[in-house]
Amino acid sequence: MVPQEEPVLPIHEEPVADPNAHRLWIQEALNLQLSTPDDRTLGQRLYDALRSGIQQGQLSTGHALPSSRQLAASLGIGRNTVLGAIDRLVAEGFLVSRQGAGVFVAEWQWDPQARKVADHTAPVALSRRGERLLDFSASSSERHLAFAPGVPALDRFPRERWQRLLRRHQQRAPIDWFDYQNAGGVSSLRDALCDYLQLSRSVRCRPEQILITQGAQQGFELIARLLADVGDSVLMEEPGYGGAQACFASAGLTLQTVEVDEDGMNVASLAAETPSPKLIYLTPSHQYPRGATLPLSRRTALLAIAQQHGAWIIEDDYDSEFRYSSAPIASLQGLMDDAPVIYVGTFSKVLYPGLRLGYLVLPPSLVDSFRRINARLHREGQYVAQAALADFISEGHFSRHVARMRKCYRSRQAALRRALAPAVARGLELSSGHAGMHLVAYLESHEMERELVRQGNEAGLRLSALSGYYWRKPGQPGLVLGYAGANENDIDRAGRWLSDAWLSIAREVTKEKTPYEHRKGKNAGG
Repeated sequence: MVPQEEPVLPIHEEPVADPNAHRLWIQEALNLQLSTPDDRTLGQRLYDALRSGIQQGQLSTGHALPSSRQLAASLGIGRNTVLGAIDRLVAEGFLVSRQGAGVFVAEWQWDPQARKVADHTAPVALSRRGERLLDFSASSSERHLAFAPGVPALDRFPRERWQRLLRRHQQRAPIDWFDYQNAGGVSSLRDALCDYLQLSRSVRCRPEQILITQGAQQGFELIARLLADVGDSVLMEEPGYGGAQACFASAGLTLQTVEVDEDGMNVASLAAETPSPKLIYLTPSHQYPRGATLPLSRRTALLAIAQQHGAWIIEDDYDSEFRYSSAPIASLQGLMDDAPVIYVGTFSKVLYPGLRLGYLVLPPSLVDSFRRINARLHREGQYVAQAALADFISEGHFSRHVARMRKCYRSRQAALRRALAPAVARGLELSSGHAGMHLVAYLESHEMERELVRQGNEAGLRLSALSGYYWRKPGQPGLVLGYAGANENDIDRAGRWLSDAWLSIAREVTKEKTPYEHRKGKNAGG
């Protein structure tokens, strides 16, 4: 009799499970995996091996496992170890126990073939909101601290004193701090902040108006969610802070950009048909990134616009402590009683970013809603760090640290200016630098901006393009040069490199110009 060939099964069908194959796999595969020592316990290795066998199809649906005694004997391990692994797989749904019948592989719907076909390296399709946020998010590559905007002098932070304060409050922390909180922050920190802001920034507030957040970015998110709906208009500085742009854009708000000139946000440049704003965001004390200070006339004009449209002004006071030619500028919020202003502050610039503490000073009418919703969405925490920060402020360490950093940053800015002096002598324009932690170098073209950024990447220096701070492209070409986070030797080396790179590109540009263009550019520059 001629033997018949076995029928070829369609790809979606599987042959009936062979009990002998299951027994063979259990005997050989499990013994092999359990005999290979690693950091896992014997029970964990048995659990992992059985689960993998079920997921990969070696133990198919409906197959009965040997009894725990048989399995323990065949594997040479204790029965309790076997029972522990089986009980865990039963609890997770991989196995099912049937009274009087034994333990069986449960129904398993994952197709091993589909798992092999899936391409986990393919780009993931994000939501439109996610794609928009990516446009504002830098890659995770390293950056040289000499030019990193917004990074403080971490090497000058008094870490030992700070650690002592943290230990003090860790040891004294009341049991309530381990529970969920909705008080708006540790009361001692809100008291200390209130005194400091009234004295140094002329902010009009009481402690209960202060809401402690996990940084300024969380504050922007709360404002966008609580005070504006999708499609509502927010006035933004152009150029402006990308973190605020990202927050408001991802919330579905319509960004209306307002030109920034040498005096900051110029609301007079707004077109008559501009939609009525719900929010107005700005950095009046030290415009980010161009560095202008908003004069009194424009501040009062903004307050009038906010009152006229029923809008809220978001005053971002991110680095007001660092002024080098005058005392800190009084806040916009403090110009009038019941001003429609939400004052936003952060400790990321003045202390260190990893602290993740900021605050909102809210009008009384908003306090209860913001506090309750913040507790609902984000939960409150870091009460030990908040209490330590309260002592850091009230004991005078904060003011002394600010004074030291003001002197340090003035010196580091001077080092950057010295390093860039050859380029400045040949026409490179720098911002005034009367305050803050960065300078802006204005460039002639976007081609020059792109080329300097490219060369900087090759040299290990990550340069921030000024045009990237514009919502409406292409924006003005330039570089935002942070100097606060690096020591003077590093600043000198990086600055000299940038000066040489700029001079080299500028010489090439000059060669390409016609004699008429060269004379015209020279006359325009004075």
